[in-house]
Amino acid sequence: MSEIRVVFLGAPGAGKGTQATLLRQQASVTHFSTGDVLRRHRIEKTPLGLQAEACMDRGELVPDALIIALVEAELATTSMFVLDGFPRTLSQAEALDTMLATRCMPLTGVLFFDAPRDLLLRRLTARWVNPRTGRIYNTITDPPRAAGIDDDDGLPLEQRVDDTLETATRRLDVYEQQTAPLIAYYTQRGLLTRINAAADIEDVAAQVRATIPALQRMETHR
Repeated sequence: MSEIRVVFLGAPGAGKGTQATLLRQQASVTHFSTGDVLRRHRIEKTPLGLQAEACMDRGELVPDALIIALVEAELATTSMFVLDGFPRTLSQAEALDTMLATRCMPLTGVLFFDAPRDLLLRRLTARWVNPRTGRIYNTITDPPRAAGIDDDDGLPLEQRVDDTLETATRRLDVYEQQTAPLIAYYTQRGLLTRINAAADIEDVAAQVRATIPALQRMETHR
């Protein structure tokens, strides 16, 4: 099978993580989520993880150079991958090109998961939790019987800080400022394919399969 080296690009709430997990199951590629990699290095107390933790403890963003070093360390062990959450900026995209060029492993594609902002906000603010039991609801896929009320104890549900409209709006603003320019960058290089991320999970997965030649061949031989 041809090698798969793809970037999943899109705003928070676009469904990149869900589709990356499905792709990993179908094609045995390594799924790199920047957030997951960062958390693992922090838990394992690696030198890179300790540097990142020090930045976060000071309330600072993890600098590009450190994120790039984390990704480079991960990619050293594989030639087939899907990157989810990296690159986020043009400087990160250029650094990724450089590190892949040194290994003669260019990207095979960039999938842009495109969805309207209002839908992204609905998805990002859909999670509610019972603070007493930890039970989680999703107002889109698994809503409580009565809005804002737990099915079991009849008391109010709450939203975590990361799930509030204010936080979700800020996350999308940052994405539009920092990450959206990558659409033009990868379009100019002939690598970008738009995916309608407003569709349901199965339809989006079908779009992904139709986009990646290696997966198309797998479908043909089933």
